[in-house]
Amino acid sequence: MDIRIDKNSRVPIYDQIKEQVKGLIHSGKIRTGDQLPTIRELSVELSVNFNTVALAYRDLVNEKVIITERGKGTFVAGTPDAEEMQRIRDEKLKNLLEALARETDRLGYTREEVGRAFVDQYRKRDK
Repeated sequence: MDIRIDKNSRVPIYDQIKEQVKGLIHSGKIRTGDQLPTIRELSVELSVNFNTVALAYRDLVNEKVIITERGKGTFVAGTPDAEEMQRIRDEKLKNLLEALARETDRLGYTREEVGRAFVDQYRKRDK
């Protein structure tokens, strides 16, 4: 599965897994009924603790994003419609930006400094 973990991020690894699984569903890269890797397979693939992946999967089950069928595996549950998925994504982006704004304010950065750094970071990623 196309998931990338940033072990230096302040975002817990299990949250990174959850958000990226949701992103893969939203983008259509995985669809309703698609089978996901087992917890063990994904933990090996990502080089993270088994329990971390188990926690992410448990949360995704509780959110009704995935379902687990004993003896068969874990599958993508029925996906919300495009409008609902966009609302969820927009809310996540808003929360991330609010956290960034709070932290940069706390550290004394100006809006201009943050804006330049943000643009520069995306330019570096595009190379």
